[in-house]
Amino acid sequence: MQTLLALSALAGFSGVALGAFGAHGLRQRLDRLPDGVKRLEWWQTGANYQLLHALAIGLSALLAERVPGALPVVAAWAFAGGVLLFSGSLYVMTLTGLRRLGAITPLGGLGFLVGWACLFAAAFAR
Repeated sequence: MQTLLALSALAGFSGVALGAFGAHGLRQRLDRLPDGVKRLEWWQTGANYQLLHALAIGLSALLAERVPGALPVVAAWAFAGGVLLFSGSLYVMTLTGLRRLGAITPLGGLGFLVGWACLFAAAFAR
């Protein structure tokens, strides 16, 4: 569970850093682009979901020590995969403008849903 707690902290730390970068450093760069406002929205959405799911990874890690079975661990890794695919694709779309990367974003959302479904099932595993 130490690995999952460390992953939670890393996702939270980098989510705060990326959110701050988007709000301050990236805003000036994107203001010059015709789709800059939309790109900044993508970035902020990615950072928000990353931060929320950093906490979900930590919750899952703590539950893994208290709930029998593998569901909390599966949830944590599903959340981590979701952050990578969902937030990661939004970050790359923002920086490159490649909108077709948006096809990857829903796969990250699916990872989030799997994680939450696992936690729901784990609630009844006791």
